[in-house]
Amino acid sequence: MAKRIFISFAVEDASSRDLLVGQARNRATPFEFVDMSVKEPWSSSWKTQCRTKIKGCDGAIALLSKKTWNADGAKWEIRCAVEEGIPIIGVHIHSDDKGAIPSELQGKKVIDWTWDGIANFINSLK
Repeated sequence: MAKRIFISFAVEDASSRDLLVGQARNRATPFEFVDMSVKEPWSSSWKTQCRTKIKGCDGAIALLSKKTWNADGAKWEIRCAVEEGIPIIGVHIHSDDKGAIPSELQGKKVIDWTWDGIANFINSLK
């Protein structure tokens, strides 16, 4: 069965999410990505649905940029994954223009975006 990976990102970084999903497709990887993108303010029902999706995943990837620090939805998703005990990794989407790492990722591994680094995290999941 394919591993399910939740992707957390600031809405302004949706193109980076698309790039990650595209890279995975091009490599015929044995996992699928899940996210809860919203273009409107998120509600308690969104949080309930999102938590359910996160709990159903084997791991989570937080795409990090300068926008993440102010992205309440992305930070909530990260905090939720940590609370639910879902393995998570932070991935800087710009190695030459990094934003601050949100406190929600404190103590978690954060890497620059490389396919090998992402694949190593996914392959380490049980």
